[in-house]
Amino acid sequence: MSALALFIPLIIFFLFVICLLGFLTAKSATTFDWKRGASMIRVVYYYLILFMTLMMTIGGSVAAFMAIADIVSPPSYYHSYIEYQEMKIANKTKYNDQGEAISTPEINEEELREEYNLVVAQDKERNKERAWNTLIKGFGWIVIPLPIFIFYQRKIRNNQE
Repeated sequence: MSALALFIPLIIFFLFVICLLGFLTAKSATTFDWKRGASMIRVVYYYLILFMTLMMTIGGSVAAFMAIADIVSPPSYYHSYIEYQEMKIANKTKYNDQGEAISTPEINEEELREEYNLVVAQDKERNKERAWNTLIKGFGWIVIPLPIFIFYQRKIRNNQE
């Protein structure tokens, strides 16, 4: 999926370049005013930069929103208490060479419940830390391309006046 998301803008860009070259080399381009053509290429370049920086800013905004959602409501721990209990019992059980259980451990239910709650709390904290990291990265995808977008948007606006 990510490879496809990477190739779609590249395909659009190359189609755009091919159309632009086709326009420049067409029969009607024999009377082409080169000063006007250079101006048009510059404007197309500005719009291409605007498009790319806008997509980067939108992607950063989506990532930041998802990170905020993970901070507010972190994903839950993926094991239920029963699964955790069975896993602990299986880990502490001793087996012989034939795979038969030799001894089953005695597990204190209260200690196991406290240990499970501690694991769940640690998992939520770890998820929140990851979400904060993702939030900072998402803001980077907003803050870095946004000034470039504003700069070129003003350039286009000044050229049109």
